[in-house]
Amino acid sequence: MHIAEGFLPPAHAVAWGVASAPFVVHGVRSLTREVREHPESTLLIGASGAFTFVLSALKLPSVTGSCSHPTGTGLGAILFRPPIMAVLGTITLLFQALLLAHGGLTTLGANVFSMAIVGPWAGYGVYRLLRRFDVPLMVAVFFAAFVADLSTYCVTSVQLALAFPDPSSGFLGALGKFGSIFAVTQIPLAVSEGLLTVLVMRLLVQSSKGELTRLGVFLAGKRSRSGTNGTDATNQTNETNEANETTGTVTR
Repeated sequence: MHIAEGFLPPAHAVAWGVASAPFVVHGVRSLTREVREHPESTLLIGASGAFTFVLSALKLPSVTGSCSHPTGTGLGAILFRPPIMAVLGTITLLFQALLLAHGGLTTLGANVFSMAIVGPWAGYGVYRLLRRFDVPLMVAVFFAAFVADLSTYCVTSVQLALAFPDPSSGFLGALGKFGSIFAVTQIPLAVSEGLLTVLVMRLLVQSSKGELTRLGVFLAGKRSRSGTNGTDATNQTNETNEANETTGTVTR
């Protein structure tokens, strides 16, 4: 969930904003450099931001009057790395707070930290780990989106538990309650988001294979290690072969 406007104590809201600020500033620099050096990637960056905006705007009822939603940050993290997603996620959350009353300005820092920072980094970390061991691209994409979604809600549970500890069991008791409430709907949502992200990635492989190759999406573990030994041509050939295999999977 987006933590609602005014829901967090002021000290917590300020602290999460301060914690998020360096990541967003670094992301702005990364985004500026990417657009300056590769202006052709602007359209794909915009599409990644739109994907995040649309998915995270879908509010689905959860238990006890709360709501859950997908995050859509895994795709952009895979394509452009987590720093750029910190910016795209922040823009998404700001517009949703102003236009859709999802989240709020006072809780923007907390929501940015969970959805635009931790989610992308967790998803990207899983993606790179799986690809290092040559796990197929679409399997890695699925788990990246799944983990990015679920980790966001784990952090949100921590944020709420820190702000509202249980009177008897304290932080851990509150964390268990918040986590169990979100898990009912969020685990199926994370699975659904993973499958949808795989579908979108397959479409991108068909339509933007050259751009994905430049971004290193097809680069797996053994291939990156071989590149350090001076076999760049072999590395490029292997990337192209995987792209062709993935496209073939779609068209069959």
